[in-house]
Amino acid sequence: MSILNKFTQKKTVHLWPITVLRVYTGVFFAYYGFGKIKRGGFADSLEGFVSGKLEDSFGIISPFLKSVVLPNKEIFAIMVSWGELLIGLALIVGLATRYASIAGAVMLVAFWFTRGQGFLDSQNHDAFWFMTFVVLATVHAGRVHSLDAQLSTRFRFLG
Repeated sequence: MSILNKFTQKKTVHLWPITVLRVYTGVFFAYYGFGKIKRGGFADSLEGFVSGKLEDSFGIISPFLKSVVLPNKEIFAIMVSWGELLIGLALIVGLATRYASIAGAVMLVAFWFTRGQGFLDSQNHDAFWFMTFVVLATVHAGRVHSLDAQLSTRFRFLG
């Protein structure tokens, strides 16, 4: 066995916590995205949530919520529910992991700004999930135990 193979095996073994974090995050988001799709009527829930948070939301996002999100609640409901599901599935199997993590981080920032909570607010779960996505994107969580690892030699953008 070559030295390179030994190094690769050790690296793979040591990165299992990142794999667990990636898969757990994926299951969480896929579960909630699928639930929104299955239940139906998420557009009305989204409208209620956004309307209830307009006063609390950060100033830079409030006009966007009023003029774009609320009038197009059906489109945004589809984007949120399917976005959560697809991000979750991508993380579970490790396909385009970095891109899925970045998309998840952007989605969480939108939720966070809509709620208008501070970063250290004890009720701000969005900040926790945002940081989780940042970690997954920066440590190349798709490099081991994933489809990215299998496909990266053929598709360089996955590596």
